[in-house]
Amino acid sequence: MEINFCSCCGAPVEEKIPMDDDHMRSVCTQCSHVHYENPKMVVGCIPVFKDRILMCKRNIEPRKGKWTLPAGYLENKESVQDGAVRETLEETRAHVRIIDPYRLFNIVIMDQIYLMFRAEMEDEVFGPTSESTEVRLFKEVDIPWDEIAFEVIRQTLVDFFQDRKQGAYSFRIKDFKQVQTRIL
Repeated sequence: MEINFCSCCGAPVEEKIPMDDDHMRSVCTQCSHVHYENPKMVVGCIPVFKDRILMCKRNIEPRKGKWTLPAGYLENKESVQDGAVRETLEETRAHVRIIDPYRLFNIVIMDQIYLMFRAEMEDEVFGPTSESTEVRLFKEVDIPWDEIAFEVIRQTLVDFFQDRKQGAYSFRIKDFKQVQTRIL
């Protein structure tokens, strides 16, 4: 996102390396405020009910009409766990209990970090919201693999089902260095 004007005083900004820094930044030409642009944190979870996974069909772009796990941007003054719980509720109406962190994906090409948790559904109450047209519990064999919205979600599910077969879940960090060009 390009910054044109200072968020403090409204004056134009210029791109330069501030003193004692080593990156180009947007710096106010009037008050010298430095505007830092940092990666966006996306948080979500794998909601499990018995042997099934809760997924939602997106009602918003990007990838409207494709299936995903509940996830979204972390809000200010919110823990990553609280953000994952909130996003699950907003997208599926399901109440979940976070078990543990499961995957962290560095998506450097898009300036995003995804943190996915394993979670248990507290009950079998769920349904569509303004953000999802359909919400369903899927057994592994029924996952709509050709309709998954994002590669990071596909990778999370692949890892999860492999780990579930082995009976052990470990936290891992993975890097996506390029945007997947495959059209779903």
